[in-house]
Amino acid sequence: MRASESLIQKLKAFEGLRLEAYRDAAGVPTIGYGHTKGVRMGDRLTEYWADQLLRKDVGQVAYEVMQLGVVHTQGQLDALTSFAFNLGIGRLIRSTLLKTIRNGGSMHQIRKEFMRWVYADGKRLKGLEKRRKWEADRFFESEK
Repeated sequence: MRASESLIQKLKAFEGLRLEAYRDAAGVPTIGYGHTKGVRMGDRLTEYWADQLLRKDVGQVAYEVMQLGVVHTQGQLDALTSFAFNLGIGRLIRSTLLKTIRNGGSMHQIRKEFMRWVYADGKRLKGLEKRRKWEADRFFESEK
């Protein structure tokens, strides 16, 4: 199983496209649709290459998510890949979200865990609320 085209399109919407390197909220040089590896300030790229980098990055994150042994549907893979793409695989691994999934938590409990991750610098962000709601909804979908 691998990340769906639906996930790629959703990530493009969530991340937004920046063709010139910028510093993200944590000060990390970033370009394209959230690509950070090897980025230097002043770097530029085309939309084509931004798409290629996103697909490569998402493929790697999806692989790491699959290694956790909790994914049984395309929806679960897409949801957890989006979460880990945004926050990092380490945060997913240490999260109570993953613990709840592993312990067979209810739909309500798992949705609640997704929604705990809507803050940046102590502020609740509408964009993160929208993303986490999509992830929670996608987690419980079994099709593309």
